[in-house]
Amino acid sequence: MSFEAAVHAQAIELDRLALEMTAAAGSGHPSTSMSLGHIVTVLMFSAMRWSPEYPDYPTSDRLVLSEGHAVPIIYAAAAKLGVSIGKGESRRKMTVEDAMKLRTADSEIDGHPNPMEGFPFFDAATGSLGQGLSVAAGLAEAARLDGMDKRIYCIIGDGESREGQISEALDYIIDRKLTAVLPIFNCNEYGQADRVSPQQSPERLKDKLAAYGFEVKMIDGHSPAQIKAAFDEFANRSGTDGKPMAVVARTVKGWGASVMSGSGWHGKPATGDQLKKALAELDERRVELTSSLVSSDSFMIQNPAEPPEAQYASADLPTFSSMMKKMDAESSLHTGRMATRRAYGVALRALGQANKNVVVLDADVSNSTFADQFRKDPALAARFLECKIAEQNMFSLAAGLSAGGKIPFASTFAKFVTRGYDQIEMAINSGANIKLVGSHAGITLASDGPSQMALPDVAWFRAWSTMRDHRGNPGCYLLQPADAYAAYALTGVMAEYEGACYMRTLRAETEFIYSDETVFNLGGFEVLSEGRDVLLCAAGFMVHEANKAIDQLDKAGISATLVDLYSLPFDHDALLDIANRNNGYVITIEDNYGGGIGSAVADALAAAGDAFTLEQMFVRRIPKSAKTEQEMLKMCGLTAADIVKVAMQLLQVA
Repeated sequence: MSFEAAVHAQAIELDRLALEMTAAAGSGHPSTSMSLGHIVTVLMFSAMRWSPEYPDYPTSDRLVLSEGHAVPIIYAAAAKLGVSIGKGESRRKMTVEDAMKLRTADSEIDGHPNPMEGFPFFDAATGSLGQGLSVAAGLAEAARLDGMDKRIYCIIGDGESREGQISEALDYIIDRKLTAVLPIFNCNEYGQADRVSPQQSPERLKDKLAAYGFEVKMIDGHSPAQIKAAFDEFANRSGTDGKPMAVVARTVKGWGASVMSGSGWHGKPATGDQLKKALAELDERRVELTSSLVSSDSFMIQNPAEPPEAQYASADLPTFSSMMKKMDAESSLHTGRMATRRAYGVALRALGQANKNVVVLDADVSNSTFADQFRKDPALAARFLECKIAEQNMFSLAAGLSAGGKIPFASTFAKFVTRGYDQIEMAINSGANIKLVGSHAGITLASDGPSQMALPDVAWFRAWSTMRDHRGNPGCYLLQPADAYAAYALTGVMAEYEGACYMRTLRAETEFIYSDETVFNLGGFEVLSEGRDVLLCAAGFMVHEANKAIDQLDKAGISATLVDLYSLPFDHDALLDIANRNNGYVITIEDNYGGGIGSAVADALAAAGDAFTLEQMFVRRIPKSAKTEQEMLKMCGLTAADIVKVAMQLLQVA
């Protein structure tokens, strides 16, 4: 009984601290935290192999709290264990005093899990529900590639389990036989507004998990013996070729304090007399459950293994031309044109051969995104992860791979990237080193129609280019290569950069503009034609249409400058200098809805305070199918002739 008594005693101490810290904060989720006190105690004080002094040690077992609002119980355990917190060289042991600063502006103890705020025990920001299990799968994939036997525990709420991404992650774990991942469903019966649906009952969850293919253990989440037995069985299964395991834990929301139980306590701290009553009830439970506890009873955290040999260094990336020759595809260069999506595939293969940390993910469209060029190389195939039609899982999986030390490239159709905006945002919040590629971007997809076209994606990713991440860099770089050379080079640049990037590629073949000698940089742009009357700024496919307009304007006696604005953000001062040399007249041209390049240039011009005149050309209607790119451009008013017309009107008005 001594182990059980020791777990009860420690769990009650954690529950008390969760109550006290949320009361001090004036917000938080103590009742959900209290439903996890015993599970977290067994995990963090006994089952996991890790070091509180080095919580992010590379071989440590990991805990992903998908049910992020329950984080006070983790903070309570961290305070009791003296887990290292802080950033860089300023790490220190966490104390109860730190816990009591929950949710304050100057504290590492944030309202939901976030490693970038100084709590390195976690690998990813969670709290936007449904994403943690995918992150856990990514951590397991990274560990498998590195030959580590890490165990990855993931706590999921019963109400949360209704999120579709949970189903995507469960499918993926079974497909990949990721026995190193243990989903733990915290079934405390209550969501925020009321009881969970019968579809999320412990019995139904058990049946669902068994149907997926899991070995399911149903336990009392407040029974130390049952919790330990389940975790011991998982430890024996982890890393084997057997069936993945899952735990369904029956728990009580507000366990140990009847005043905190039932509906109406979600996200509500106890204060005043209610806090006193809750603490008194916990004291009574301690007396009741720990009568066999003796002073010698204690837990022993298992130490992590020694890390493997030093990780892989990167080799230099070959030029695009030499890589095409190596792949016996040199004849394609002689045609003078190639789709940027295909160049992306060539770059992936080159990157995979140069850097063993590069991992490629795709969502059942790799033969269209050309990510399959990576998989087709036998030496790289093990680092290609097929995620099927489950984009949200793929993006969170990439965040987990990044936390495991990998450089994940995740690609799908750009239209389907929009399904994962929340997952991408949480990955950026986590500081994830993710590289996202959306193929078939913009209206030049033509015949497939608007259901397949990415049109608001530029505006969304452009918003991330306006802020700074935890490292002081743009939240995300948005890249739009205009030709194959640019796409190949920018893929390599993305891999070298630590942070989030999104690149749009095209289905349409485009003419070569650049060569192996052209240097591309994040935040850069390329001046393709220098004039004096008007500045045209375009990216991707629209660079080619703008180039046609340059010739037509020249015949009309108008000298125009063309800038390939392939990166957002860009160098504002440099672009303003060019705009000034063109009398302050600027036209932006893009194949998507507004809020993208035009808005970025408008912000730069407005901030300068000088006299500029800007015309924005973008897609202003919902397009429909058309047989050719030119028909589509005409439909949306974005042909070279349309650009010439806008330029003529702008200069005549001037």
